[in-house]
Amino acid sequence: MPLNPQGQPIGEPLPEWTARPFPSLTPIAGRFCRVEPLDIERHSADLFEANSDDETGSHWTYLFTDAPPDLAAYRTWAAGMLAGRDPMPFAIIDQASGKAIGVASYMRIDPASGALEIGHINYSPRLQRTPAATEAMYLLMRRAFDELGYRRYEWKCDSLNAPSRAAAARYGFSFEGIFRKALVYKKRSRDTAWFAIIDSDWPRVRAGFEQWLAAGNFDEQGQQRRRLSDCMAAAAA
Repeated sequence: MPLNPQGQPIGEPLPEWTARPFPSLTPIAGRFCRVEPLDIERHSADLFEANSDDETGSHWTYLFTDAPPDLAAYRTWAAGMLAGRDPMPFAIIDQASGKAIGVASYMRIDPASGALEIGHINYSPRLQRTPAATEAMYLLMRRAFDELGYRRYEWKCDSLNAPSRAAAARYGFSFEGIFRKALVYKKRSRDTAWFAIIDSDWPRVRAGFEQWLAAGNFDEQGQQRRRLSDCMAAAAA
């Protein structure tokens, strides 16, 4: 471990480190989906329609706003997401239908430290539990690590959000702890669960995703032959 002149331990020197690029607003194409910058005019109607399949609005429970009641309200929500440079929201487009069926965002983007978070994830019922849902996460990770050279990729959620915590584990994130009473939202307290993938984890995580996404892992009906967790375990071994 490196020491300073006083014999105290210090972090790993990074003499060649430079700030990473800010993510670009360009599409990322996969086999099952395409990820492209959210556009109010092109995507709002599709996204509102897809979200309307969740009649109770339950998948908005742990998001910072409730389900927009109509298209105009959804467009207002989208406009708020696009009001600044961070967060950077992306629409997830189903390759088969060409329709937007989900949203995910880069946020808390820190080029100086090479860190960012994936958040504001709003998967409609049409996207949930599909190959496109997993592929979208892989495409956004791949851009952060392989294209931009980021060191850290974070996932945070309400500690009570069991599906989100399970998804983080499935996608290869490591649990880092609970930040107690971290936020107040919707007039309730939130403890936040932190997860992350760092650059040294990425080769293993990428291999797991690519094994799972391979054409040979799906049968003629499009059903997976191996689970992502099994592919991640094989990649780790």
